[in-house]
Amino acid sequence: MAKSIDHVALLGLGHSQLDYHLSITHSEEYDEVWAINSMCAVVNPDRVFMMDPASRFFDSDDAGGQTEVMRKTLPMLTCPIYSCELDDRVPAIALYPLEEIVEELGCGYFNNTISYAIAFALCALWKRVKRLSVFGADFTYTTNMHFGELGRACCEFWLARCLAAGMDIAVAPSSPLLDTNVAEKKKLYGYHRLENPPVVYAEEGNLKVTKFSNIEQEEEVVVSIHGREDDVKPVKQAGVQPVEPTSY
Repeated sequence: MAKSIDHVALLGLGHSQLDYHLSITHSEEYDEVWAINSMCAVVNPDRVFMMDPASRFFDSDDAGGQTEVMRKTLPMLTCPIYSCELDDRVPAIALYPLEEIVEELGCGYFNNTISYAIAFALCALWKRVKRLSVFGADFTYTTNMHFGELGRACCEFWLARCLAAGMDIAVAPSSPLLDTNVAEKKKLYGYHRLENPPVVYAEEGNLKVTKFSNIEQEEEVVVSIHGREDDVKPVKQAGVQPVEPTSY
């Protein structure tokens, strides 16, 4: 089996991509950064996943706002750009290893670009990722209940496959993927109607259930002063540790 790597940031175009930039400004480090489509123009990626053919960007305006920036960026990239076909206008383009991944993982369920990247992280043919942090894979937004992008179910399916294989999965705190942005008291449907609902928490690497009233409370303490306001930092008190909203 190929050697694994510790931590990959997968960066899509949804609103929760901002959590990635916030993580960088707070000293989070990643072994590799994988960009979806035009996010390759925003970060310095180690790999790009662009499952539409390059001709969609060069020969049409079908990609909308991504069109011009991709036309400028794709010819300049030197990292692997995985796609469905080669194109001489993109020197670094590479064929996505579809046949190998489908054969190894026993599934061909891919209806969006991010799902291909998640399956790539799971496949041992190149390297198996130990931890995958997903940003900008939102698909649905509470501010617009009439809008939804195709692909959430497919991505959650592949993330479940990753979890079953022992991979550590983290999702951007503001993303609805895997219900990450749902309040802790409301994550368990039905129980969320109770005054003191059960919540899932982590203890020594295992998931357990306890009442919400038993989880740690947070107390704000001043850690620095800047501008007009004090900078406060949550400090956890005695009790069990709830599941962090960015880890599943």
